Amino acid sequence: MKTTQIEFTKKEQADPPSVSFRSNSKRSVRLLKRMINRYDLYLMLLLPMAWYLIFHYGPLYGLQIAFKNFNPAKGIIGSDWIGLDHFTRFFDSYYFWRLLWNTLSINLFSLLIAFPIPIFLALLINEIRSKAFSKWLQNITYIPHFISVVVIVGMLTVLLSPTGPPNMLIQAFGGSPVRFLEEAGWFKTIFIGSNIWQNMGWQSIIYIAALSGINPQLYEAAKMDGASRLRRIWHVSLPGIVPVIVILLILDVGQFMNIGFEKILLLQNNLNLEASDVISTFVYTTGILKGEYSYTAAIGLFNSVINLTLLLLVNRLARKTSETSLW
Repeated sequence: MKTTQIEFTKKEQADPPSVSFRSNSKRSVRLLKRMINRYDLYLMLLLPMAWYLIFHYGPLYGLQIAFKNFNPAKGIIGSDWIGLDHFTRFFDSYYFWRLLWNTLSINLFSLLIAFPIPIFLALLINEIRSKAFSKWLQNITYIPHFISVVVIVGMLTVLLSPTGPPNMLIQAFGGSPVRFLEEAGWFKTIFIGSNIWQNMGWQSIIYIAALSGINPQLYEAAKMDGASRLRRIWHVSLPGIVPVIVILLILDVGQFMNIGFEKILLLQNNLNLEASDVISTFVYTTGILKGEYSYTAAIGLFNSVINLTLLLLVNRLARKTSETSLW
């Protein structure tokens, strides 16, 4: 007890409250002076802060309709509270597991297949000695990213029709035409494959930038040690971009339950609905077209909670294993 009192007294003497208050006050004064001297830089923050407040934090007020029976005539505040009824209705619905499985499977396969491909493309471009061929390859892979979703779906509709090139090839070998867009079994393959083709070049940019920042002396040292090209990729290139890979993986997992509904909605039809019906399209058709705002707000909140939980878990795991994380 005496020891504790002595330690507390020593600590109090070493860092008395008045000294701490003066220190905080000095820091505040320095910050204020810095803001006044560089007011133009701080003014640039106003626009992004306003954007976040209006479009990201402002809509959080409307989340309460997930727990209410929203009536537009009564408004958000005047509508009656019904607790977790909308969540219970969604979990008990016959389409819950189908929506959840389709959403999870598309995102999981995208993460396993589509995420590594831009890394391989960046490593390939980095290893190409011919600058002209390297730039040509980059441009060829970037271009699909700038094609609109509507055009992409139109191209897929023509290419995968019964008279398209794949079916002509199948028929040339004696097979029967396949109706790719009308069979549920082909939907996820077409969706994920077209996403890879459209985005792999664009997503590889950040990895190419990270590879360009690796010290060339590391490659020279590896060469001196007799390392082959594959060894240099494995021991120099990949470790050099691991922090970038981890950060992008965390960001992707944070969007795990989100699928852009535009492309799925354009590819969707009654024949492939079994595989193409996901949470985002269900929210659009039920919430916007049928006007069930409270019900779909509850589904959207459920989706966001899963995303946030996954983001926190993966970020913590990444911080423990690789010492790289978002915070």
